Amino acid sequence: MTARLLGIARKGRPRGAVETIERAEIGLAAGVAGDFRGALKPGGRRQVTAIAWADWRAAMDALGHPPIAWSDRRVNLLIDGALPCETGARLRVGGALLEITGECDPCSRMEEVWPGLKAALTPDGRGGRTMRVIEGGAIAIGDLVLLVTEDDREAV
Repeated sequence: MTARLLGIARKGRPRGAVETIERAEIGLAAGVAGDFRGALKPGGRRQVTAIAWADWRAAMDALGHPPIAWSDRRVNLLIDGALPCETGARLRVGGALLEITGECDPCSRMEEVWPGLKAALTPDGRGGRTMRVIEGGAIAIGDLVLLVTEDDREAV
């Protein structure tokens, strides 16, 4: 799997405004720098969240293309390419190494964004993935997103 990072977003507090940025640092203790969720539980299963562009588009298709920005999903990363479903899969995003910990289930907050959005994000894992940080590093829009295989892990 080879993909590209299309977007980066963060929010400074719960229910706070989402800020889209061009580049960020991802750290072991705080996830995406400036994002409150990653710092809540350092090393936790939800330090960083991501959604695939195709999954976002499928949700928008299901809703008839309302004027909703991807960042309204309130995830950190927008990826152009498929995201692995398997827990434990690892992705190299720019200089950071992230491990998939599960699905990023859409919450009732999505209904505040647009009626029906929660249901549109629910099928087939469209809501995205949660991840923990294995190695921190710099990321920027346009960075490659690579699946790290077992062979790659042994070589490190």
